[in-house]
Amino acid sequence: MSARGEDSPAGGPRLVTEERGPFAVIRLVRPAERNPLSTATLDELDSAFITLSARTDLRAVIFTGSGDAFASGADIRELEALSAEAARGFSERGQRLFGRVAGSRLLTVAAVNGFCMGGGLDLALSCDLRVASASAVFGHPGARLGVITGWGGTQRLPAVVGATRALEMFLTARRVSATEALGMGLVSRVCDPVVECALGMALNATE
Repeated sequence: MSARGEDSPAGGPRLVTEERGPFAVIRLVRPAERNPLSTATLDELDSAFITLSARTDLRAVIFTGSGDAFASGADIRELEALSAEAARGFSERGQRLFGRVAGSRLLTVAAVNGFCMGGGLDLALSCDLRVASASAVFGHPGARLGVITGWGGTQRLPAVVGATRALEMFLTARRVSATEALGMGLVSRVCDPVVECALGMALNATE
């Protein structure tokens, strides 16, 4: 196994890439901030995923988080400072990245280790498979914040769980446990340790 961090100018790396044979694990490593998907983080994720996608020796990429969070979505403080033009660019940046993940030739798996909120849920939805830790929590809190996701979740969530359940999640900002997520088909398995479970799923799916 090898690991490589993506350098951040302040506060250390935002993500680390680990290799597990023919599989790569991209891990968000800002647990104190619950792994926000800031502009810089989106750019680093995009760069890392493009690099991995060009590798002919890899069969799957697994996304996961650290601490008690998978990803907490967009950095609200950053959003508040954006102009209308910059906000559009930020939305398009996330759309391009998640579209790249969704359309990849590689198998993509979200190993949801904790809070998976807003844009973090959009990232998980862009993956082919989703597996959750028993402590995972899912939600789209935009209704409480006066915003709506611009990263494809409004299309991908209904496609996965159905329009009624998706609308409830969007309009009420209600949080969904790992057990409920399994029941509605948002994830295909609940198990721990979640990354090892995701690696096993990737192995079975790509053999």
